[in-house]
Amino acid sequence: MAKPILVVGNRNYSSWSLRPFMALAMAGVEFDQKLIRFGEPAFTKAVKKISKAGRVPVLLHNSETVWDSLAIIEYAAETWPKKNIWPKNKSARAMARSISAEMHSGFFALRGACPMNLRRPVKAIAISDGIAKDVARIEAIWADARKKHGKAGPFLFGKFSAADAMFAPIVSRFHSYAIPVSKQSRNYMDAVFATTAFKAWAADAAKEPWIVPEDEA
Repeated sequence: MAKPILVVGNRNYSSWSLRPFMALAMAGVEFDQKLIRFGEPAFTKAVKKISKAGRVPVLLHNSETVWDSLAIIEYAAETWPKKNIWPKNKSARAMARSISAEMHSGFFALRGACPMNLRRPVKAIAISDGIAKDVARIEAIWADARKKHGKAGPFLFGKFSAADAMFAPIVSRFHSYAIPVSKQSRNYMDAVFATTAFKAWAADAAKEPWIVPEDEA
């Protein structure tokens, strides 16, 4: 079986690329990466040669082209079932998929005001009502998952899973924008930061010289 290729955008800014990277890397799936830089005049053209959606991330594997973070994670879970990318327990797996889908389609106030920027010096911003509502819901999700299924480890469902990969960019946002969170949430964030996958991604992001002005909030 050929080694998959994950096509990503700038590691400093591309929250959508970080998600499948974390899922694949933490599961121990071997894959290569190809970066297409944001801001290049030919960015859309270059991505559309790979995927007609014209966006990253994209996973290339054998004859398959899979785009969108959550779709890539689902494809990986089916292709490498022994890697347990989703939790083994059916109830935990159902919850993990539900909160991942909620993450995928929501929290626009937080995401709009606080774009992922791993190189950003930690500095607080004004918290709007919309951001506060998003933060409260995310913390409630984390606490509920930890209470119900997280006793076997420091992650949402004990062992690292796709759900943690989906929330990894939120973890970085909470830190970069100095958003106040509970001690329990901070402990969870620290566990994500301590993973080998996040450290590797952040180290590569730190080396990137490129600036995307609209993401320098």
